[in-house]
Amino acid sequence: MTTSDEALVTAAWDDRALLASSEPHRDAVLRTLAGLDAGKLRVASPPEDASVREADLNPAAPTPYVVHAWVKKAILLYFAIRKMEVMDVGPYQFHDKIPLKKELEAHGVRVVPGAVVRYGSFVSKGAIVMPGFVNIGARVGEGSMVDTWATVGSCAQVGRDVHLAGGVGIGGVLEPPAARPVVIEDGVFVGSRVVIVEGVHVGKEAVIGAGVVLTQSTAIVDVTGAEPVLHHGFVPERSVVIPGVRQKTFPAGEYGVPCALIIGRRSEKTDKKVSLNDALRDFGVPV
Repeated sequence: MTTSDEALVTAAWDDRALLASSEPHRDAVLRTLAGLDAGKLRVASPPEDASVREADLNPAAPTPYVVHAWVKKAILLYFAIRKMEVMDVGPYQFHDKIPLKKELEAHGVRVVPGAVVRYGSFVSKGAIVMPGFVNIGARVGEGSMVDTWATVGSCAQVGRDVHLAGGVGIGGVLEPPAARPVVIEDGVFVGSRVVIVEGVHVGKEAVIGAGVVLTQSTAIVDVTGAEPVLHHGFVPERSVVIPGVRQKTFPAGEYGVPCALIIGRRSEKTDKKVSLNDALRDFGVPV
């Protein structure tokens, strides 16, 4: 990578003909993807000023990540550069543009047979990927588990010591380049068949119970106090969240609309590594 890579990628984004006519512009795209793959670059990162909060200035909101739109542009340009090819991997054959991630042993990553981790994603030392999928531009932190059939979509940012249980769907986003990806911060537990999409941000050490669906429009209602407190697009740190239903009136009548309910907080005394299941049972949360 060079200091001019951002400028070269941006120029190629504005004029795609440069990909065919200019080797420096193509090389900038390739270097950017290599940087993503090695963990030297990321699509989104925490801001240096941790006092910055969401636009509504809600003090419960996690610190928003800064999106590096030019890096996402490089990913999209990489698709334009790459040609379809046949890839033989043991008994399996793939036909695609994006190669699989390599040198897993050197990175200290465990990838179980049947898992797919694409080039341009970064999986940190000590992470485990069961037969799931980690897409280009995504980042999985140290010690995290991507369990069976779980998906980490394009550009999603998953922190350290996160457990994505079986069948979890973490949505990806490439376009528009400035769109914020899903962010799952350190120490979060995401239960089976949870779906988190549209740039939702889950704060540190939160617990998301099985079957919860979180989008930007999902009402996330804190019901732990005397009055409900409404959030959209983020889950406060250490929250315990379960599926819920709110009644809403339509022209055709009143119907239950899915929501998410914050029913408690993880206790400070809870040992995050060995007692998480006990904590879940205390709140009656399915995993």
